Amino acid sequence: MSQFPKVRVTALGGVDEIGKNLYVIEYEDDILVVDCGSIFPKEDMLGIDLVIPDASYLVANKHRVRGYVFTHGHEDHIGATPYILQQVPAPIWGTRLTLALIDLKLREHRVNGIQMNAINPRDEVKIGQFTVKFVKVSHSIPGACALIISCPAGVIVHSGDFKIDFTPVDGEITDLSSLAMAGDAGVLALLCESTNIERPGYTMSERKIGETFVNQFRNAQGRVIVAMFASNINRLQQVIDSGIRFGRKVCFVGRSMISVSRVAMQLGELVIPEGYYLEVDDLDSYRDDELLILTTGSQGEPMSGLTRMAFSEHRKLQIKPSDKVIISATPIPGNEKFVSRVINQLYRCGAEVIYEAMAEVHVSGHACQEEIKLMHALVRPKYFIPIHGEYRMLWQHAELAESMGMDRQNIVLPACGQVIEMSQDSLSIAGTVPTGEVLVDGLGIGDVGNVVLRDRKHLSQDGLIIVAMAFDRTNGVLVSGPDVISRGFVYVRENEDIIECTREVVRGIIASYGRIEGSDWPSIKNRIKDELHRYIYEKIKRNPMILPIIVDLG
Repeated sequence: MSQFPKVRVTALGGVDEIGKNLYVIEYEDDILVVDCGSIFPKEDMLGIDLVIPDASYLVANKHRVRGYVFTHGHEDHIGATPYILQQVPAPIWGTRLTLALIDLKLREHRVNGIQMNAINPRDEVKIGQFTVKFVKVSHSIPGACALIISCPAGVIVHSGDFKIDFTPVDGEITDLSSLAMAGDAGVLALLCESTNIERPGYTMSERKIGETFVNQFRNAQGRVIVAMFASNINRLQQVIDSGIRFGRKVCFVGRSMISVSRVAMQLGELVIPEGYYLEVDDLDSYRDDELLILTTGSQGEPMSGLTRMAFSEHRKLQIKPSDKVIISATPIPGNEKFVSRVINQLYRCGAEVIYEAMAEVHVSGHACQEEIKLMHALVRPKYFIPIHGEYRMLWQHAELAESMGMDRQNIVLPACGQVIEMSQDSLSIAGTVPTGEVLVDGLGIGDVGNVVLRDRKHLSQDGLIIVAMAFDRTNGVLVSGPDVISRGFVYVRENEDIIECTREVVRGIIASYGRIEGSDWPSIKNRIKDELHRYIYEKIKRNPMILPIIVDLG
């Protein structure tokens, strides 16, 4: 048995997936939480707005949670904060922009009383028995940090989302010296992101695409509309600078684009010269060649600004043939169909469309293989846990670490909820904790599960038939109906024969009972469902949801 103190690391999200990052680090009676993110709903999660980690383990141990630390302000790292901090309140630490974006969410959800502690890179904070040093890294949002987490069991380095950019837009390169110093002192474990592990070489510098934007603006005759992630502040600044260079006024469209840009401007992270900022209502006062519109919708989201413009559903803006639309993002896996749909519609509107396949209008904020190798070479950990990636990415990251000389026995491919226990002389799996996905639908949190999703899928594919009738309980006879209502099944006016035959089937079922008692109703409902399913499938090979409704007039 190990005589060394042990530390535990558990991912409640962020492994075997890209998004939903939430990592729990435990030493004795103290819990430190790293990030608290969300993820886009999958295509089959009909009507779901957001997916967040199951935090029931934190809820059960809320008395042990000493605080939350955040690597940066992207949704996959802060999106779950209003839901989880409401259940498990504790102080939080992060850079200014990260905390401002979290505060925006907390105020929107009326979550009060959370102590916020703004830090600067290289600051060290004491949280329970943990000491956390924030280390500046390059990413696609200001204020991104790696974390050096120390406790009596050893040092854990969490890379956050990073790339090694020697010409970043903000002029502050990744703090390689702090990472190297941690490596020299000895690192127990490295948790390193795996997003771009499949890409060889180096990620292109963010500054490089600034040249592309200048060229695109130079040739634009009408409005320039740029769709991108609202939180990519560094790119927003480059786009705005390019627009202003050619005399264009700047307008933000889309709820998240407006709210994030306002926060960034208040903090000085986004700078727009006086006289160049417009509200949507002011656009009609300017010529098209004087306008730059920055909007959401780079992932083809149905309610985003770009999608509504393309399909003429926006209250103020529609796409027209003189527009140049630049989509400055790569589709997140699973969103390709949505993005293609919007691009096709933009072409139908006659616009000129520029996207990643045609020009260098996007560059990743994540490290490729050579940069990841540099992280490993600087930190030189005893143990390695790949994170922030789908399973194939975690596997390939483990192989990269092994190719650099790490013993395979010291590498763990984590699963969500798996407790990884480490000390200076041992590494083991110490069980599992509850984990999973919590679905957010409107104001409902976790009240939509597999059964509801299955019903929604059934309705979306086959439609619904409602069979309504009224009984006189005193005489035991049918006094009204059966009325058949179709929704998403067939168009009634063109299929009256099917609807009438459906009524006949139901009448036959009722007639077979003679006098009907209240106790017969469950049996009648089940027979209506079974026999109508059989009849409709034999007739037209469809399987709609059938909902019998019996009204008691007794």
